[in-house]
Parts: sequence; C-alpha cells; structure tokens
Amino acid sequence: MKIAIRLIYFLLILFLAVACADKSAQKPIKIHDLVFDELANTWDEAMPLGNGMVGNLVWQKEGKLRFSLDRADLWDLRPMANIDFDKWKFKDVYQHWKDGKYSEVQQTFDVPYNQLVAPSKIPAGALEFDIQKLGKVKSVRLDVERAFCIIEWENGAKLTTFVHATEPVGWYKFENIPEPLQLELVSPAYNRKGDGKKVDQSMSDLDQLGYPQGEIEKGDNSYTYNQKGWGDFTYQIHTQWKTVENSLEGCWSVSSANTGWEAKPNAQKMVQKSMKSGMDVSAKEHQKWWDNYWAQSSISIPDSLLEKQYYLEMYKFGAAARNDAPPIALQSVWTADNGKLPPWKGDFHHDLNTQLSYWPSYMGNHLYLEDGFLNWLWKYRPAFKKYTKDYFGVEGMNVPGVTTLEGEPMGGWIQYSMGQSVAAWLGQHFYLHWRFSMDRDFMENRAYPWIKDVAIYLDQMAEKTEDGKRKLLMSSSPEIYDNSPKAWFEETTNFDLALIRWTYGKAAELATELGLNDEADKWKNILAEWPELAVDPESGMMFAPGFPYNESHRHFSHLMGIHPLGLVDYSNGEADKIIIDHTLSNLEKQGTDLWVGYSFSWQGNLYARAFDGDKAAEVLRTFAECFCLKNSFHVNGDQCKAGHSKFTYRPFTLEGNFAFASGIQEMLLQSHTDVVRVFPAIPGSWKNVAFQQLRAQGAFLISAEMKGGTVVNVTIASEKGGKISLKNPFKNHEIESSKAMELMGDIIEIELQKGEVAHLKIKG
Repeated sequence: MKIAIRLIYFLLILFLAVACADKSAQKPIKIHDLVFDELANTWDEAMPLGNGMVGNLVWQKEGKLRFSLDRADLWDLRPMANIDFDKWKFKDVYQHWKDGKYSEVQQTFDVPYNQLVAPSKIPAGALEFDIQKLGKVKSVRLDVERAFCIIEWENGAKLTTFVHATEPVGWYKFENIPEPLQLELVSPAYNRKGDGKKVDQSMSDLDQLGYPQGEIEKGDNSYTYNQKGWGDFTYQIHTQWKTVENSLEGCWSVSSANTGWEAKPNAQKMVQKSMKSGMDVSAKEHQKWWDNYWAQSSISIPDSLLEKQYYLEMYKFGAAARNDAPPIALQSVWTADNGKLPPWKGDFHHDLNTQLSYWPSYMGNHLYLEDGFLNWLWKYRPAFKKYTKDYFGVEGMNVPGVTTLEGEPMGGWIQYSMGQSVAAWLGQHFYLHWRFSMDRDFMENRAYPWIKDVAIYLDQMAEKTEDGKRKLLMSSSPEIYDNSPKAWFEETTNFDLALIRWTYGKAAELATELGLNDEADKWKNILAEWPELAVDPESGMMFAPGFPYNESHRHFSHLMGIHPLGLVDYSNGEADKIIIDHTLSNLEKQGTDLWVGYSFSWQGNLYARAFDGDKAAEVLRTFAECFCLKNSFHVNGDQCKAGHSKFTYRPFTLEGNFAFASGIQEMLLQSHTDVVRVFPAIPGSWKNVAFQQLRAQGAFLISAEMKGGTVVNVTIASEKGGKISLKNPFKNHEIESSKAMELMGDIIEIELQKGEVAHLKIKG
C-alpha cells in the first residue's frame, strides 16, 4: 500500500512538472539513433539491447546474423584459492611491506587474479541466423527511443528485435523473407580448446573453466541449451519461433539456478508464457516502460555530438540498470563473445567502476534504477562485515574493492582490490540517494547505518601520531604506481583521507538529523583529529604529503576531495578556488599520455565543478570521438590514435560512458552545495540550451530554458517540500514567479510545500 501511494504521488509530481516545463528539451529523436549501412563484424561493436538482467548484442559473424545472449547472474563463483584469511591479515601485508618482502604479497594476492580462470562472469551463448540469401544489408538502426534494433535489406526483408524492458525475454521478427531462415543455437566454447591468446584484458580461454559442454536439444521450432557451471550452478537458454507466410517470429530467454538462490521459472517456461501473449503485446509493455524512462528527464544542447552521445549513454543506462537486478558490472549484460573470459573477468570493481556507473542516476532522475546497486550492497552487508573482521581484524564494515556476484573478494592489486576506504566511497551513494530523494526512511534505515558502520571500522583502523592526529598504518591511491611496493604510502593519501573526512562529516550530519546528538559529537571529534588534505602551493592536490601529482596518471584518486566528494569547492571561498585552479592547471601540464577514456569523462565533471564549460565540453568531446567504438561503447584506449593517450587498446567497460553523461548533467545543473545553479558550466558559444526535470538535491525537479544566451524560464517542482536557494540565472532582468520568492542578493529563495511547483520567468 505504501509503495502504491508513493507511486501515485510521484506520478502527480511528474505530471505537474511536465505541465509547467518548457517543451524545448525532448526525449530522443531519430538523429540520436545509431545507424549503419552494414552489420558490425565484432562483438564489441554490436548493437546493444538489454534490461539489466538479460542482454543481446546484434552483429554478424562469418556471414551469419548473431545474437550474443547474456544474463547478469551468470557467474562462476568458485572461491579464490589464494585468499586465506587464517594466514594473511592486513597487518601481515604491512609487515611484509616494511620488511622488504612485498613480492610474497604479490605472489599470494596479485598474481593469481591473472592466472586463475575463476571466479568470473561467464557468457551465455548465441543465436545465429543464416542471412546470406537475404543479400545486401540496407541499414542497421538502434532506435534509442524505443530500444529496438531494426535491420533492413535491399530486397525488402526486415528484422525487428528487442529485449523486453521488464521480463527476461527477447524477441525477433523477420518480415518479407523469400524463404525460411536457418536458425541455430550456439553454445560457448566451454569444452573446445581455445587459441591460448590473450585479448586486451581477457584472461583465459573459456575451456579452462573445465565445464562439460552443455547439451543442445532441437525441437520442431525450438532449441533448448542446458549448461552446468561450477558447483551447483546451471543455466538454460531456450528459443522457439513460428513462421507465417514470409515471416518468422520468435522469442528467447536465459535463466539461471543455483543452490540457495530464489527459484524462478526456467527459460523454456518464460518463452512459452511470452509466446502465448505474442510479440505485439510484449512490444507495447516494453514501449510503455521506455516511454516512462525517457519522460523522467531530457536535455537539448547545441552541440550535436555531445547531445547524441548523452542520449546513447542514457539509453545504455536504461538498458543496464534495474532495481531488481545485480549492479552494473564492468560490461553489464554484454559479456564478451570471443571465446574468452570478459575483460577483467567482468567483475565488480569498486575502486571506481561501479561508482562512476551510477553517477547519472541522480540528476538524470532515475533513482529507482540505482536501487539495484544499493539493494545488492545492503544484501551482502553481512559478508562485508565478515570480510572486515577476517582481513582487517576490526569491527564495523569495509567492502572488497573487487568482488564476485555475491560480494566475495577476488584479489588482484590489493592496494585497491582490498583497499581501506572502499566502503566509504560506496557510502556516498547511500548519502546521495538520501539527498536527492529526501526519503527519510531510507536515510534512517540504510544511509546512516551504512556510513556509521564505515565510521566504526575507520576509527579502529586509525593510529595516533605524536601531534595527536590520526593516520592509517599505510595508505594507497588508486592506481598510482600500479601494484608495486611504491604504491603503499607511509602517510595517509588524499584518496583515503578525503573519503575518511567525508565519512565522519556525513556521519555527524545524519546523526544530527536523526537527533542522535551524542553520536554526532563523537563523529565530529574524530573528524577533528584527522589532518587536512595535502596541498602543494604550486601544483594543488597531491597524492600524499610529499608526493605531488607529477606524472600523467589515469585515475584521479587524489582529486576525490574536489569531485565527487565536494570537500574542496569553489563555493567555499577564494582559498578553495585557488587550490582547484592550480590542481586543474597541473593536471593539464602533466598531460594525458597515461589516461584512459574514463579519465576524460571524469575531467569533464571536474571542469564543470570549476564552472569551465568550454574545457568541460572539449574533453567530453575527446572522449566521445576517440575513446568509444562506433556503437558508443567505451574502450579505454585512444581509438583515434591521435596522441590523446599512449593506451590504444580496446577493452570494453561502461564506467566511462556513464561518467560522460554525468559530466553533461553537471554542466547544466549543480546542487551539491546549499545553492542550486542552472547552466553553471556551459560553453560561451551555447546560446540556446534547455533541460527538463533534472533532479537536484532536496528532491527538487528542475527544468530551465536559455534562449539567445539569456535564461528565460525555470520551473521547480518539490517532491517533499522545503526551501530552495537558487542562484539567480536571470541576471538583471525582472522576474515573475508563480510562488512567493525572496531575492537575497543574487540568491532567489522560495519555500515550497510538498507537491508544489514554482514557475519563474523573465517579466513581460
């Protein structure tokens, strides 16, 4: 009942906001679609379809149309054989490092991640259609608005395919085909010897997993594939189809099962159920979900490249995230289909990758899609607490930086894969969910308990120095100096320190909000014992005291205090402004030689926070042009080979894509301080800009329009009620407001009740 009331209330707010908003910003249009005159010949350039749980990559392999099928929970969950917490504790790692025996640590934790084939995400299989008799392809279109892939041939044949937005099924329909198509189900090469070659960051051939090859059963108009994985894990692919005159219509699904998992209908039952209602019914349900998705927010900017890339990123976010699915892993539901394990085993990297992937959920007004991430983190909280006790030897909670589907540590470079402040960065997502939703129940029962657990853990990890300050025993900064002994620092790094200071500041804030004054005082007192961030007078933010940023490096871990944490911000005054300016200037000076794609996306966010729209747009354009494949997938290396980076490889991961979308949002709206700013960081050449229903902290939905370089209207809808402080965007123009407002210098203050909407515009 409570959920139904919340849904009705949300729809009412949505209706009011849309009714009052300017119509200049619209949902995706055809110019945002991906359109090619041929099918991709590699899996990582395929057309991506998905719903957070199952996915499909549409491409061509050896003359056949191929659907590379995937499911988010297809995992080999065998334990990492090397991680033995009876023998290895954090203090043992520290002692080996101090004694000059760090190679033993590397052999125990780092090397096996590359050598062992599992745990790992695994692929499902593929459907192949013999299309040779259809002749030449005329067009291949990814319809971004409807989440359809449509292929047309010169002879008039046509394929329409989609992954249902809410059910674990996919559909395909061929029309105007001259004769029946041959269809095959192809299993992964689990028991067929691979070529032994390493591709990008794919670790091993699939045959090294040691699975028996699954069985494929062929029916009259169906295929069923059952595959056994490690332990009790199994999965099934099923497809069936029907032919009517010159058409072929079919449905597919992928299901999974394991001991202890909730029992759900298998793929065969799901397909049979869907086939009874038919493709047209599924398409209508599917379209309804996507219509609602695009109605949540929209933008209109005069840079066609950036606007198209933005909508492609938000499309992928809608295809990769669901509130009832696992979090977005490195490749989400588009696991590699090349006979190899996926890049970096397709795992969950929490030293940057999962965090950046959910940045666009906040301002993009898609908080409900972030629920899958937060629910997963909360579900495995007991496992994280056990890991904290086993490895760090303390109470409270930390999270492994690299985890399996079930939250277990996977090893790797342990400075980051078992880093000391992972749970703190994840805690920011709980905090931001509260601030953007103002859901008090969530704050009280999820956000504060998570942050409190992290604060308790960090309190026990700290040591006191002679001057009464706190420090970590040793510290790291992803991923500077990779996994060498040099990657550990005697002093607490800015990365760890920023997250620690943020944790105690927010713990005190939330405890105060809940009336827990004693706890708030405790957190404030601990915060006062931690030093300030390390700043060099010339180069700005440092890696750690005595270690300035003096070389090109891909991960801006030392800049966490600026973005995303906002501890150092232009709004804090001239001192912070100088630090930020020096830091960004030094970032430019050191160059981009060792950057990857997400570095440019993150830099776009940093420039936006510094109100530099021209540079933000420039680096985001570099990302879109040179660090993405033609289907918009981010692939780490410089594909233009234009000198933007010495990395030119192409392992596909998603965090750079979603950080790009966040960068565009930061250019259009900022609310991380007590003041909301519209169009805070747009290039000087952008004169006509608009957005609808971007979400601001405080649970406000904001719409705004600029014409000819002048902001002409702003609409504010309040979900929960409260006062909003808006930086006056109308400059010297007189303002009309549908609600009472107070002008305090250059700040407009409006008190709104729950459900109220204020419309501001230039008078006259």
